[in-house]
Amino acid sequence: MTPHDSNDEMIELPDPEAQLAEQGKEGPRVITFGCRLNIYESEVMKTHAKNAGLNDAIIVNTCAVTSEAERQARQAIRRARRENPDAKIIVTGCAAQVNPKIFAEMPEVNQVIGNDLKLKGETWSQPKTERVIVNDIMSVKETARHMISGFESHARAFVQVQNGCDHRCTFCIIPFGRGNSRSVPMGEIVEQVRKLVAGGYNEVVLTGVDITSYGPDLPGQPKLGQMIRRLLALVPELKRLRLSSLDPVEIDDDLWQLIGDEPRFMPHLHLSMQAGDDMILKRMKRRHLRHHLMEVCDKARKLRPDIVFGADIIAGFPTETDEMFDNTLKAVTECDLTYLHVFPYSPRPGTPAARMPQVQGDIRKARARVLRELGARQVEKHLKTLVGRTLPVLMEKGNKGRTAYFSEVAVNADVKAGALVDVKLQSVGEGWLVGELA
Repeated sequence: MTPHDSNDEMIELPDPEAQLAEQGKEGPRVITFGCRLNIYESEVMKTHAKNAGLNDAIIVNTCAVTSEAERQARQAIRRARRENPDAKIIVTGCAAQVNPKIFAEMPEVNQVIGNDLKLKGETWSQPKTERVIVNDIMSVKETARHMISGFESHARAFVQVQNGCDHRCTFCIIPFGRGNSRSVPMGEIVEQVRKLVAGGYNEVVLTGVDITSYGPDLPGQPKLGQMIRRLLALVPELKRLRLSSLDPVEIDDDLWQLIGDEPRFMPHLHLSMQAGDDMILKRMKRRHLRHHLMEVCDKARKLRPDIVFGADIIAGFPTETDEMFDNTLKAVTECDLTYLHVFPYSPRPGTPAARMPQVQGDIRKARARVLRELGARQVEKHLKTLVGRTLPVLMEKGNKGRTAYFSEVAVNADVKAGALVDVKLQSVGEGWLVGELA
């Protein structure tokens, strides 16, 4: 996997073959690459395609964050065609929006659909003869209206609250795949969460490309914290709420108050850190510096002493010296970050960073390995603090689940995915806790 270089973190997804196998043979199937927002949008597309009668379709929802991400998508498309010779293969997502030609030229592909059009029911229900249906993403002003009732193979539900990004980090192509920032009205978010909670979901993750930019395009210009406060007040039956990646300098006052006072707001923040050296952060054109990271972590811990942090980090960004890299390592320990999403820098054609002096590939990989090893030690340190406690765990697939801190737990029994159960945490395994039902 590669990092999603917008503020919505990348997550580990099954390989394409496993995704298709898991979905079975009936109805449209989706291969999803990338971030949590893509998971949400894949569910929307699956519903639209099913309603349109496209039961033989395989939809490939791509990621554009690096050239490697595009390569993986093309590989998955070729494999899907070999194994499903009669299927209609539709390619969409950020890579299809940024570079539709490369997918349209593939003989395995039947149709290419742009990132905003993929979420509109009429795109799927009305016959389209064009092989490529891609709009100017920068002209899109609103988020598409869509409601979903659940997520296949996921214990928690993801709800889109924002899309696009107004910022131009030097390593990131995502604004050209997603367009400018635009927000989902509060009422629609509340309605969607109500529907999901009524369907049995105990935990909801609010997601977007840059969710801390939520609100300025809406009437009254609400901020993210105000929206969440209203959501929790209007859906009191929602038990757990998480956020995807946060920009460290855009946490508003209402959100700070929720971090300190709201037990349903999970004590786990994922920060879009990217680096811990000021010069590298400036060359990335990030909006924060090293001291902002320290201030955010210190303030959050004063409000909620048990809070844990995750962070996206790019290793070997262009011009990064050994000293600069050491500053990132020190930032991890000084901020006491727990969950690190670490990836070696991968140049993306069309971005300013791709034209900067590059760090050698073997050095990038070595630095990523050092960061991952540090991350593993940080996770183990956190897990040891939980041994002996009894905590609610949201069960995922099989006998695995997550605490409120996002710590992974292996339980001594298979429990239905999505169930919230109390678990006595007994010991630390390899990156997870081991416990038994209380």
